[in-house]
Amino acid sequence: MAEVSYARGLAGVIADESKICVIDGVKGELYYYGYPIQELAEKSNFTEASYLLIYGKLPTQAELTDFRKELNSQREIPKFIQETIKNFPKETHPMTALQTCVAMLGMEDVPSEKDSRETNQKRSIKLIAQFPTLVAYFARHREGKEALAPKSELSHAANFLYMLTGTVPTDEISKMFDTCLLLHAEHTFNASTFTGRVIAATLADLYTSVSGATGALFGPLHGGANEKALQMSKSIGSVDNVEKWFAEATASKTKIMGMGHRVYKTIDPRAKILKGLLLELSEKDGNNTQLEVLDKLASLMADKVKAEGKEIWPNVDYFSGTLYEKMGIDSIYFTPIFAIARVAGWSAHILELWTDNKLYRPKCHYTGDIDLKYTDISSR
Repeated sequence: MAEVSYARGLAGVIADESKICVIDGVKGELYYYGYPIQELAEKSNFTEASYLLIYGKLPTQAELTDFRKELNSQREIPKFIQETIKNFPKETHPMTALQTCVAMLGMEDVPSEKDSRETNQKRSIKLIAQFPTLVAYFARHREGKEALAPKSELSHAANFLYMLTGTVPTDEISKMFDTCLLLHAEHTFNASTFTGRVIAATLADLYTSVSGATGALFGPLHGGANEKALQMSKSIGSVDNVEKWFAEATASKTKIMGMGHRVYKTIDPRAKILKGLLLELSEKDGNNTQLEVLDKLASLMADKVKAEGKEIWPNVDYFSGTLYEKMGIDSIYFTPIFAIARVAGWSAHILELWTDNKLYRPKCHYTGDIDLKYTDISSR
């Protein structure tokens, strides 16, 4: 068979076009519809960023007010899903529960191929509103606690933290968590977004497509990395242990979770912002241990890779897990929180795809046998 050139994992392959998001990996820049992520993190919020992703423009004050009201009014989930969650095994991972429930949402709101773009925009808003409720309902069930109804007077971020923990968060924590959601809302053709687009390109409905994207996010090489990064830094314990741990990890070829990125050739701009938030909380509670461990480990990893003529930097997962832990969030909910944010980006991509849909159908380079002779079962 003749030699062919191909890209495993579609690395570097342009599969489609989009106006939603762009990354400059060399400069370490990320844009939502042309707006720099640093500026959005400083001046905007997750609700406004969700509007931007769904509608392709920043809202007026009246549009944002109406959008926020609609989000708040859509937070409650159907009764049959509430009852179903109560019957889920408590040892189920929250991401498995979430993916199942997202697909179930399509049972009540039955989609049609003739549904308008506006109808699917409304569904996208419903998904953004209900993802936090789904996660919080299962979390309370898993922990043997009564589910809490949403509080319409609370912001998107504050309401989720309340439903998860039973305590209304401070304004400071609410704002930080909102920023985390904004930073995770979109990131071009990552594995989960591409999965959602591939499913949607078959003209499967929005719920099915987003459910598939949720499943793709579950993997530790994608959404689960922040939980692994936290486990790693906690296992090190203190900054005094970092060098010994790193030497052993290097010798055993253990992956350093949260370091490096397929696209960024410098520090992930989201990681910069998250590190700043982590520093702020660490100084407030007087405990810099985890941040010191992370900084030392990143430095050692960078030095090692530099000696090989390369560079490596922290990505968005490196600091986020430790930050969430300081907010009082159990690590098993880190990836579901990623999904709570990313559903805005998934929905935006699916809506965009459907404006000029094209079925994805890449080729495969076959490396197996050919023209084998069939052997009767009696002779095998």
